Amino acid sequence: MKNRLIAFAITGLLTASAFGVSTPTPDTTKKPLTIQQRKHNQQTRIHQGAKSGQLTRHEAKHLEKKEHALNKEEREMRKENGGKLTAKDRKKLNKQQNHLSKQIYKDKHNAKKRG
Repeated sequence: MKNRLIAFAITGLLTASAFGVSTPTPDTTKKPLTIQQRKHNQQTRIHQGAKSGQLTRHEAKHLEKKEHALNKEEREMRKENGGKLTAKDRKKLNKQQNHLSKQIYKDKHNAKKRG
């Protein structure tokens, strides 16, 4: 009798899994961030790093200067193309934002503290 109950339980579990009885998985695909969203995120990271002391004043100032230069370059690109960015411009800005993002991370985690 006991063996029969175990067999029924196993059969029930296998049947449920065969029919895919489970909770639906949420859609985890996200659109990539826009240039504007990334600028905002990076600016926030710089401010948080300066406020928390993870960035020295010099590091924060240097990162702000790089961010400002990147913003200026974007404005010039848009000006040249009637307010739009070409695919080439977006690719170049994305690469520069990647570089700046890595620099922010590196500076925040280099053990130098504002004191």
